[in-house]
Parts: sequence; structure tokens; C-alpha cells
Amino acid sequence: MPTDTQHDLPRVLSVRHATSIVVGIIIGSGIFLVPQEMMIAVGSATKVYAVWIVGGLLSLAGALTYAEIAAARPAYGGEYAFLREAYGDLVAFLHMWTWFTIAKPASLASICAGLVRTLALFPVFAFFTNSAIGFLTWGQVAALVALWSVTLLDIVGTRRAANVQLALTWLKVVLIVLVAAVCFLAAGPIGTMQHFTTTFAGAHGGFGGFMVALIAALWAYDGWSDVAPMAGEVERPQRNLPIALAGGTLAVAALYMLTNAAIQYVLPAASIAASERPAVSALQRVLLAHHLGFGAELVAVGMIVSITSSFVGSSLSGARILFAAARDGLFFRGIARVNPRFQTPAASLVVQACLASVLVLALGRFQRLFSLAIFADWMTYGLAASTIFIFRRRDAASGTARPFSTPLYPFVPLLFVMAAAVVTVFSILDKPVDSLLGMLVIALGIPLYLWFAERRVALPS
Repeated sequence: MPTDTQHDLPRVLSVRHATSIVVGIIIGSGIFLVPQEMMIAVGSATKVYAVWIVGGLLSLAGALTYAEIAAARPAYGGEYAFLREAYGDLVAFLHMWTWFTIAKPASLASICAGLVRTLALFPVFAFFTNSAIGFLTWGQVAALVALWSVTLLDIVGTRRAANVQLALTWLKVVLIVLVAAVCFLAAGPIGTMQHFTTTFAGAHGGFGGFMVALIAALWAYDGWSDVAPMAGEVERPQRNLPIALAGGTLAVAALYMLTNAAIQYVLPAASIAASERPAVSALQRVLLAHHLGFGAELVAVGMIVSITSSFVGSSLSGARILFAAARDGLFFRGIARVNPRFQTPAASLVVQACLASVLVLALGRFQRLFSLAIFADWMTYGLAASTIFIFRRRDAASGTARPFSTPLYPFVPLLFVMAAAVVTVFSILDKPVDSLLGMLVIALGIPLYLWFAERRVALPS
């Protein structure tokens, strides 16, 4: 009978679960929102497609690189485990520290906020903007209920949560395809291929505009790496992780292209640049032409399903990095405890939810914290991907076989590492104050690492 100090998690995730985590986390609300930002940045349909293609190829390069690393080293913690083996405890700890203090809590709080704002589009939930108790709004209460409900789902069973994730991901894909099909098939005289040749005169343009659009696209693609922290729980990881990472990223790229094409078929470039929610505007225009006025509601339902799917997957994977660090003796030992009944990292999930709850209570004021982690995220992606060069040399020297090899090595990982460096530098130059504060948060982890290192007692492997 397992005890409450057991520190191993069972491998319960199939290739379908792993792929749905990749697809489900990547497709949040981004595809419904970023077309406007991208059009304002570059100014034409062709350039928007160029950005989507570049962003997709860069994300695929990262996914293929991670696939080789994770398939050979299917350990808890994803990037944390890669960085620890390649560069040592300090680098791994600082990644965990940034993830623990900023990246994951702010991400979950942001997802909560997006879910509540989308629900508030329906009249029945309009009261979410009203005061509840003291300084709290009903929207914050709803966000906390959603956060802890998802956390409870993750606690009572990893496979149960993954099954919910799988169902929501399929529903999300069906709704996205449905929206695109309506735009293409029911647009009538409204839709035209000529919209693909229109331009927006007020675009930023140039390299700066392209980079702004690319960062928006990369944000929409972000999440492809989130299955890596769960590598220790994936069945047959040598086979299933590469399928999930590469296949999931390619599926998302195809859906993004389809959705973007549907929007541009209905709306000219200037209309896309003027709309906060281009997908809503496109669908409304099509349905109103047929005297139907529920376009916004249909997209809102799609967004709710999409955000909820991303919510479940992001919460599920996020706690694994804390769990891995605690297991290695680089964080509080209690966080490495596995629930004896449900065989899940319950303590880590609760800590994660507590931190996200603090940011939910500061709703409207935490957004800057999220921007602090942007440069750190891409710096981590670049560092984690660079470990492939170290592992290749080590494995060659030891004669260790690779279950999966990144195609076109070393060009694919090198391209991704260089792109990550460019995005990191551009993020720092674009928001120097936020980046400096982010660096300060990372630096504050150094004395904490030294404190844990002195008292370190790793759990047995």
C-alpha cells in the first residue's frame, strides 16, 4: 500500500492524452484575438500569413528539438530536468523559481480572467462586474471557483483530468472548424478572395512591425512545450512524446491557418485591424446576412471551451516542475508528496493554486507580472533547446542510443535557439523596465538556492 510520502507518479497518459495536452494548451483565446494585432503590425494578408508560417515553423523546430530530448530523458519537470542535467542545479532552480513565482501563477490567473470576461458576454453572467464582498467582484469569485475546481479535478486523478482535457480539445477543434466552415460556405457575396489582397495603411511595418506580429503569433502558439513536464507520466514516452509534440504543433498550425483564412475571406485588412475580436466580427457579418444574430454567442462558446481546455492542461502540467525540484531536494520536501489515494502531486497543485489565487485577487493589476516573464520564457526555451548539443556529445561518448532524432540536426535546433535569442533580446528592448524587474526576480532566487543547497536532501530515485 503506498504511503503519503511516496514520490513516484504512475505513467497513465496515452499518446492521445499527451497530444490533447499540446493542442489544448496551445489553442486558448489567442487565435480569436491576435489577428487584429498582427494586421496592425504588418498591414497585409500575405504578411500576416508569412508571420503565421514563420511562427509555426519556429514552434515546430522547438517541438522537434524537445521531442529528442524528452524521449531520451522522460523525467518529471520538463525544462527543469533538461537544464539540471546539462547545466547544473543553479540554472534549473532559477528556471523553477521564475516559473513558481511569476510565469505559471500569472498564466493561470490570466486564463481565469479571460474565462470570466468571456462568460460576462452572456447577459446571464453580466453580474460578474458587480461587487460581491468588500473589494471582491463576482467575477473574481467566479475566477477563484474555476481555479480551485480545475485544481480539484487535477488532484483526484491525472488520467481523469486528461480525459476531460481530451474531450474539451476535440470539442474545441470541432467548434473552430465549424466557425471556419460557416465563414467559407455561408458568406455568399460578403466573402471574396479579393480580401486577401487588401492592405491596412496604418500598419507599423518594417522589421519592428514584423517582430511585433511574430511575438503575437508565438504567444498564440505558446504551450507546445507544456507536455514536457509530464514526461514522467506518459506511457511509452520514447514513442509517444515525439508524436504529441510534433503532431500536436502541426495540428494547431493547420487550425490557425484555417481560422485566419476564414476571417480574411469575410473581412478586408482594414476591418480586421479595426476589430478587437476579428473572428466574432467575421461570423456576425456572415450570420447577419442570413438574418441570424447569434454570431458573437457562437464564437463566445468556442472561446469558453477553448479557454477551459487550455486551463485544465496548463494547471495539470504546471505543478510538475515544483514537484520535480522538491523531489531533487531543491525545494520544500513536502511538495514532493504524492497523494496516496489519487496518486497525484496534490501538494504541488495546491501551492500552485494558492499563488494563482493571490493574482486573481489582484485582478487588473497583475498583468505587468505576466510581461515580466516573457523574456524569461524564451530565454528558458533557448537554454532548454541548447541542451540537445550537450546530450548529443555525451550520448555519443557513452554509446547511448536515441529513441528519436531531430530531423536536419543541427540546423533545426540551432535555428530555434537563435530565434529564441532574438525574441529574448527584442522583448528586453521592447520592455526594458519590465525585463529588468524580471531579471531582479530571477536574481532573488540565487540566495534562496544557496539556502536550499545547504540543506538539500534528495528523495531516493
